[in-house]
Amino acid sequence: MLSVAWTMLAGDRAKCLGIVLSLAFTTLLITQQGAMLQSILSSTTSFVDSIGGIDMWVTDPRSAYIDDIKAMTDTQVNRVRGVPGVAWAVPLYKGSIRARLPDGSSQNSQFIGLDDATLIGGPGDMVAGTLADLRVADGILVDVDAAGGRLAYPLSGGGTRPLAPGDTLELNDHHARVMGIYRGRKNFQSQPVIYTTYERAKAFVPSERKLLSYVLVKLKPGADSAAVSRDIARLTGLKGRTTREFSEESLRWFIANTGVLMNFGLSTVIAFVIGGGIAGMTFHNFMLDNQRHFAVLRAMGAGSGTLIAMVALQAAGVTLIGYGIGIGAIALFAFAMAGSEITLTLTWSMIGASAAVVVLVGGVSGSFGLRRVLTLDPAVVFK
Repeated sequence: MLSVAWTMLAGDRAKCLGIVLSLAFTTLLITQQGAMLQSILSSTTSFVDSIGGIDMWVTDPRSAYIDDIKAMTDTQVNRVRGVPGVAWAVPLYKGSIRARLPDGSSQNSQFIGLDDATLIGGPGDMVAGTLADLRVADGILVDVDAAGGRLAYPLSGGGTRPLAPGDTLELNDHHARVMGIYRGRKNFQSQPVIYTTYERAKAFVPSERKLLSYVLVKLKPGADSAAVSRDIARLTGLKGRTTREFSEESLRWFIANTGVLMNFGLSTVIAFVIGGGIAGMTFHNFMLDNQRHFAVLRAMGAGSGTLIAMVALQAAGVTLIGYGIGIGAIALFAFAMAGSEITLTLTWSMIGASAAVVVLVGGVSGSFGLRRVLTLDPAVVFK
C-alpha cells in the first residue's frame, strides 16, 4: 500500500513538483536568514572571542558593550596588577584611524595597539610574517581580506595588487610599514583591522590624556573570577568581566538596541507562512484530485491506520526531498560567497533548526490532506 501511495504522488508530477519546490524555498530562505543572522551576531563579539589566553576584561564601569569604549589612564594597568588574584595585566588600545594609500585614497580602519613587551591579544593565524615583527620600527599587521581588498596596493600602470610585507601606509600622517599579513574574523563594520604596539598606537592617534581602552587580565591559579571582579571594582573603581560575560553582555546589548533580530525574524516568519501555505494548499488539492482512489481503497477494506501511513509517507517524502534541495542550495550559495562581504555561518544547530521548521511545515501540509482522507465517505465518491 505504501508503494501505491508513492505512485499516486509521483504520478501527479505538477503537484508533486509544486510541493517539493515550496518546501525547498522555505528551507532555503529560513536557513539563509538564520545563517546570515548568526554571522552578524557572531561578528559583533568577534574581537572579544578571538583573543585567547586571558581570563578577564577590565573596562570603565560605564562601558556597556565591546565598542562602547570609555578611555582610561595608563596608570589603571598598575592598579589592576595590584588586585589580589591577578597574575598579570596588560594594556590594549582599540580605536579607529584613517589609512592613506600611495595614490591618495584612504580607508577608515580599526586600530589595535598590543602590549609592547608581550604582544598579548595579537592575531594567531599569520599568513605572512610573524607577530614578533611588530617590534620593528613603525611596524603594523594587516588582515588578509583588507590587504587584497580595501587596502590593496595601487600600481603605477593602473590596477592593484594585494598588500604585502615591506609596503608602506600612512596612518594619521605617520609612516607605517607592513610587517605581516594575518587571517582574522570579520568584524561587524567590515573595516580593515590594523595591529601595532600600544606605545606606537598612542603616537599615531591624536594626542589625548586617556587612551587606554581595556586591561587584559590573567588570573592566578585557583582565583575566583567573581571575587576578583568585586576586588577590582572596590580597589580601582573599574569593572572586570570574564571573556564569556563580556561577549554575552555585548551580544545582548546589540540585540536589544538594534532591529536586526526583528528584521530577520520577520523575514523568517514570512518564508514560513508563504512556503507552508503554498505546500499546504497544493497538498490539499492533490488530495482532492485523488480522493476517488482513497475512496476505492477504503471501500476495499483499508483502515484508517493504513490511510494515515500512506499520507504520512507522501508528506515525509516530499518534505525530505524539498529539504534536501533547499539545504543543498544554501550550502552552494555559502560556498560561492566565501571570502566576499556576504558571510553565512552554517552550523549543525542551524541546519537542525531549519530541518525542524520544514518538518513542521510538511506535517501541517500533510494534516490538511489527511483530514480530507479520514472524513471521506466512499459512497459519496462512487455516486
